Amino acid sequence: MSIVISTELDVGYDKFKEVENVTKEVLAEYGFGVLTEIDAKDVLKKKIGADIRPYKILGACNPPYAHKAIILVPEVGALLPCNFLIYENEDGKIVVSAMNPKEAMSIVKSKELDKMAEEVTIILKDAIKDIEKRFL
Repeated sequence: MSIVISTELDVGYDKFKEVENVTKEVLAEYGFGVLTEIDAKDVLKKKIGADIRPYKILGACNPPYAHKAIILVPEVGALLPCNFLIYENEDGKIVVSAMNPKEAMSIVKSKELDKMAEEVTIILKDAIKDIEKRFL
């Protein structure tokens, strides 16, 4: 099992912002809001002078699931929110990845949390498929 659920979009770098916008739209359709946005390319350039390909991290949250998880295991907040990555790979394709909740939450050792993580994993797989379909 992978730590991420991913798709590669062969749409070209000029579509990066469009992929980001579509990802946010799809997340909203699946009940996730974007709480944080980190432009890693910009941050790394400013902080250490590093040049990397475009790389965005979106911290997404589904409030009902986050609430249930926090009630079950308060320490689970260290694993929240669900991060989505959007970046250009070495082939020039744009990759959209979501944290795999089933894998991430497996370290907590809670059967209730595992069940919920499986549900969220299915939702995120569907969301990634929907993002992919919009660019086919």
